[in-house]
Amino acid sequence: MAAFEGLSEKLGSIIKNLRGKGRVTESDLTEITREIKLALLEADVNYKVVKTFISAVNEKAIGSEILKSLTPGQQIIKIVNDQLVELLGGQNEKLKISSKLPSKYLLCGLQGAGKTSTCAKLSVLIRKSSKKVLLCALDVYRPAAIDQLISLGKQLSVEVYSEPDNKNVIQIARNAMKHAEKNMIDTIIFDTAGRLHIDDLLMDELKQLEQLIKPDEVLLVVDSMTGQDAVNVAKSFNDLLEITGIILTKLDGDTRGGAALSVKSITGKPIKFITTGEKVNDFESFYPERMASRILGMGDVLSLIEKAQENFDVEKAQEMERKLRTSSFTLEDFLDQLEQMKNMGPIENLLGMLPGVNQKALNGVNVDEKQISRSKAIIQSMTKKERNNPKLLDASRRKRIAAGSGTTVQAVNKILKDFENMKLMMKQFSGNKGKKGKSFNKMKLPF
Repeated sequence: MAAFEGLSEKLGSIIKNLRGKGRVTESDLTEITREIKLALLEADVNYKVVKTFISAVNEKAIGSEILKSLTPGQQIIKIVNDQLVELLGGQNEKLKISSKLPSKYLLCGLQGAGKTSTCAKLSVLIRKSSKKVLLCALDVYRPAAIDQLISLGKQLSVEVYSEPDNKNVIQIARNAMKHAEKNMIDTIIFDTAGRLHIDDLLMDELKQLEQLIKPDEVLLVVDSMTGQDAVNVAKSFNDLLEITGIILTKLDGDTRGGAALSVKSITGKPIKFITTGEKVNDFESFYPERMASRILGMGDVLSLIEKAQENFDVEKAQEMERKLRTSSFTLEDFLDQLEQMKNMGPIENLLGMLPGVNQKALNGVNVDEKQISRSKAIIQSMTKKERNNPKLLDASRRKRIAAGSGTTVQAVNKILKDFENMKLMMKQFSGNKGKKGKSFNKMKLPF
């Protein structure tokens, strides 16, 4: 995750030096905590938060028998991890659901934080629970804001309630709730107007909306790329309007991650969701323990598994395993795997969830997402018979496929070679468990 690239690299280096360390003196601990302190400050974490964090690590390490234990290095790593989890909020905070439908969520924040797109992403997440969702457009000031929400709603097949000619947000919200009640809607998400600065007009409007709607959650959308300003914004909103949770956006951007590590301590409000990209699926529930593991370079296998479970069909996966064992894996199956892989999100994000892989290490990885689309275009330009039996693909057929997919014969040849390499490698893995198979690095995958 780009937001923690620098911090993850520095903390990862400290952790690496601690692993297996048979002896740690108080002098060593002082040096270790000094390095951690500098890493956190460089990551734009609030100074008071850093001071409290370092004090807690020192107290737990010195005020026990840890330094005299057989594995002091490992135990200090655990203390740092535990404190990081606590700093990030301790545990995952679920979205509150009303016992009396519809559940109502009011999203607020400054202009440019990504509120409107976040509303759409949140609707997709809620809809996974088989909920009927309504998006309500209350940003009547920003040009094209209503059109943007309507466009996103159409793309996602989520209903949007709007009154383009009405500037009275209280009236629009009241009518939206009547519409939801009439149409048996489970959830309403209200997209409110943002401002370049927090002003009295905005806050008065939000307070009136809160009193009318009586939302189950008031979620503040914060742009993590604004660093400590993001924390100040969160504090200001929380002082004037009782927020219940925070959504941190743009954690995939070139930022130092300080906002994520400071905002819970400063506001006392939990981070409930994060966005890690522009696609609707680049939206996750926030788990402090998983984020701590990713920051410390320990990976986030649980999130990786969840993404795989969401996007991969279990029966198809079992069928693929059978086909690989019986050498009946076809280009049709290969195409299906590419589709499911693409649905999981950016490849580099997935690799970043693996233990021991930090963001900087992925900088040299050339992940061309467009190549997956080109690969799909090539395979889709083949007939079903050709996909099931690539041996039919002579020179004239390859030329036709290249023309049909808008690529070259060389690109077609490369896909066929990649396909054969994948078959060979997977056959070795499934047939020779425990033996050394072909290295992933030697195989040119289609991305």
